[in-house]
Amino acid sequence: MEQAEKNILGLQLPTDPRWVDLAAISLEEILTDHAYCEQKAATSCISLIQRYPDKGRMVRELSPIVTEEWGHFRLVLAELDKRKLRLGRQRKDQYVNKLMEFQKKGGSEEDRLLDRLLIFALIEARSCERFKRLSEGLEDEYLRNFYRRFMESEAGHYHLFIELAEYYIDKQKVRQRWKEWLDYEARIIAQLEVRGDRMH
Repeated sequence: MEQAEKNILGLQLPTDPRWVDLAAISLEEILTDHAYCEQKAATSCISLIQRYPDKGRMVRELSPIVTEEWGHFRLVLAELDKRKLRLGRQRKDQYVNKLMEFQKKGGSEEDRLLDRLLIFALIEARSCERFKRLSEGLEDEYLRNFYRRFMESEAGHYHLFIELAEYYIDKQKVRQRWKEWLDYEARIIAQLEVRGDRMH
């Protein structure tokens, strides 16, 4: 991974280069998984709004993200339709499930909020990195541009979740926990099988 990209996203381990080639030959599967990722991103923002209605800035800033992520879901559906591919069934996301295992159990409400925001930031950062790989590595020029637009959007979302964490919680605490998340995520990436039918 280029040093500048690493500094921007913070990710400790780049995606295996083989992933893009595998994704290219599993287009229906990767678009299906991408569609459900966008859907889950929208519902995750809704769940945060529902759980923390008293946190005005978070409610205001996440509300348009819900609309944007659902719009992305529709864009991916349209791409499937255009290519005469079908939306398959949603599958378990091993990556996200592994991340969830690292969330602090019990503890204060602040700790739980912090981990929720950081796990969403991490998913957006990894998604952004994957979209960048697709935008640079696919042979299909249209799909390269398609994924470049998604990459730019996810980068903004990643920053927003970090900013919200630092707004509601002590910045030093946020940065320390973020480093722990990044180290843990790198271990997950190193262990997971490289599969072209999954976005993560």
